Amino acid sequence: MNLYPLKFKPILKERLWGGTKLKEVLNKPIESDITGESWELSGVQGDISVVSNGELEGTSLQSLMEEEGNALLGNSVVQRFGNDFPILIKFIDAKQDLSIQLHPNDELAKSRHNSFGKTEMWYIMDADPGAKLIVGFNKDVEKEEYVKSLEEGTLTDLMNYEEVKEGDTFFINTGKIHAIGAGVLLAEIQQTSDITYRVFDFNRRDKDGNLRELHTSLAVDAIDYEKKDDFRVNYSKEGDKVNSMVDCPYFKTNFMELSKPMKQDLTQRDSFTIYMCVGGEATIKNNQGSTSIKRGETVLLAAASHHVEIDTQHAKLLEVTI
Repeated sequence: MNLYPLKFKPILKERLWGGTKLKEVLNKPIESDITGESWELSGVQGDISVVSNGELEGTSLQSLMEEEGNALLGNSVVQRFGNDFPILIKFIDAKQDLSIQLHPNDELAKSRHNSFGKTEMWYIMDADPGAKLIVGFNKDVEKEEYVKSLEEGTLTDLMNYEEVKEGDTFFINTGKIHAIGAGVLLAEIQQTSDITYRVFDFNRRDKDGNLRELHTSLAVDAIDYEKKDDFRVNYSKEGDKVNSMVDCPYFKTNFMELSKPMKQDLTQRDSFTIYMCVGGEATIKNNQGSTSIKRGETVLLAAASHHVEIDTQHAKLLEVTI
């Protein structure tokens, strides 16, 4: 099978808090004015990505993994995850605040939901003036204090708010309470899991007039109640270099701002590579073929690629591997 650089059809998700920036800024073919997410690369059951370019157009990611697992994913990735794609890649547009939520760790997620946990990172692509995220508590909190704040409707008084701008990057450990604020457009890289514990939703109602389900009791034992300043990622933005951003057990992410072509030898990289374009445009080429990429697009490069050539005059890329 010819494993050229692969693009996938975006899986668009309508959300109560979504907007239209996925179309206006990233040129996604949205059909609703409340589109909150574009799943770029997904192995989540029921939402499996499908190739959109070249001779493999129409082939599902699952079929590719079943036929070419080691060549596509890498031997070490297959040993660890089998034919489950371990990363979920999204662009998210928050016209309104998302619910305050958290995700369980691997151990809890496995025992409760037979799922992976959900460690994730965010790269801010666009932010309205004054736009904020909620990340963690603003002080160490006792479990009883947290429960009382939910009962009294004062949870937001305990939250830590972070004002954001383009390029800001955040690493969200499991157990860390968080929310994306109104006016933020971001790229999200996460473990393959859709397990979310929603704890406060600003008393919003869905289109049928119903309050959204909360997961209060599940969340109590999954929350990290300590105030920790471990979430804002400081990284080098040196031009025409591969700059490390995040290196965790579930994924590694690098930042590249290129003003000229770059070639990398991949023969020692026993992992697939994902490129998310967060600015500009480029052509991504391996020994099997090439494809173009522009802001708001994502490309998957097979682990069997000997090298990658990135041809550009200006591009900002997030490079993701296992």
